[in-house]
Amino acid sequence: MEELIQDLKGKIIEVLNLEDVTPEDIENDAPLFGEGLGLDSIDALELIVMMEKEYGIKLKNPAEGKEIFKSVSVMAQFISENRTK
Repeated sequence: MEELIQDLKGKIIEVLNLEDVTPEDIENDAPLFGEGLGLDSIDALELIVMMEKEYGIKLKNPAEGKEIFKSVSVMAQFISENRTK
């Protein structure tokens, strides 16, 4: 799981062009939206596309994203349970 979390942090930084952020800057359980990493709804769409492309996960209901994107740990758990790639 730790390997997936590190991979995910790298992909989040790459996909969202977070130039001044390193994987070490992202805490596993810190919120991705709001006071944590400070992502917005456009970033959420980018993450949905990344999950489909990299892990073969299609979100049927975009509202699911709100729960899935709570933190990197929650994302990694969801991906490990639902990935097709």
